[in-house]
Amino acid sequence: MPVFPVRPEVVRLRPYVPGRPIGDVQQQYGLADVVKLASNENPLGASPRAVAAIRQAAGEVHIYPEGSARALRQALSARHDVPEDWIMVGNGSDEILKLLGAAYVRAGDRTVVPGGSFPNYRAVSELFGAIVDEVPLLEESMDLRTMVRLAPGARLIFLSSPNNPTGAVVSEAEFRAFMGAVPPETLVVVDQAYHEFDESGGDWLGLLRLHENLILTRTFSKAYGLAGLRVGYGIARPEIWQPLYLVREPFTVNTLAQAAALAALEDREHLAATLANNRDGKAFLARLCEQLGLHCIPTQANFLMIDLGRPAGPVCEGLLRAGVIVRPGTGFGRPSCIRVTIGTPEQNHRFATALRGEMQG
Repeated sequence: MPVFPVRPEVVRLRPYVPGRPIGDVQQQYGLADVVKLASNENPLGASPRAVAAIRQAAGEVHIYPEGSARALRQALSARHDVPEDWIMVGNGSDEILKLLGAAYVRAGDRTVVPGGSFPNYRAVSELFGAIVDEVPLLEESMDLRTMVRLAPGARLIFLSSPNNPTGAVVSEAEFRAFMGAVPPETLVVVDQAYHEFDESGGDWLGLLRLHENLILTRTFSKAYGLAGLRVGYGIARPEIWQPLYLVREPFTVNTLAQAAALAALEDREHLAATLANNRDGKAFLARLCEQLGLHCIPTQANFLMIDLGRPAGPVCEGLLRAGVIVRPGTGFGRPSCIRVTIGTPEQNHRFATALRGEMQG
């Protein structure tokens, strides 16, 4: 068989490892009932309005979707009080991150990314040949002082708030000072996939209006329960988005995803129930950690990072045998930790029972 040359940037990429699918665990361990608390999905599911919108839109799947997701952009514009052309909708916020790399990063350019965070920031940078400056976390969040020292000459700076996997956030005061010191030609991308769960405050949209080089990305996969449809969006000046439309595919966000996202955005009751469930579950799991003498990082997201004080691999295996999937911290450089999605009360109790058995057995 002939050898087909592959770009060296691609060869060096490390594949993303998602949480294990429920079906795989059921088959491997012979289980009928498995709880997945590994991928930060909404345990309440999608809004009933979103499900109804999918059914209604199903009759139009023979027609190409509206390429710019105009109706959804208009709704997001009204929700966030920004002009419509400040909104770009993508096939998950991951697509927008990749398009930013495609439009703005040249081989040999420099990007700044946080270490111990979502790996796609590095992957996007390396795919387009960037030299990556990785800055370790400081107190479980972004080390903005170090990042700002690396900002001159950087094409893109990636931040995460709340951060995955720690759930820590950047304060508004810190970020204001940071943006005031970043050169205006350096684009700053703040990944806010878990923004809806963040109760720490902060006028992010106000900051967006002040700084022309700021980009916020958000998603419908987490709080809105549409992970299976892949729809996210970014908020920034239209001048930033214009080159991205040149490099993106014409119909990346499908008809069902657009319809569901629009309906989910309008269902404030379902979002409120999601946030209330998360608030209660977060308190329950924090108490569990206290009872077991385990350290957990205070979180503003829908997951909790727990340090087990021992290698997490055997504990994760025991949890799998009990029908509970969590995320090992190994991929984040934390071999003694697990990341646990906050579930329904029933799911949280099941995880608690299984974890007690592993830690006390």
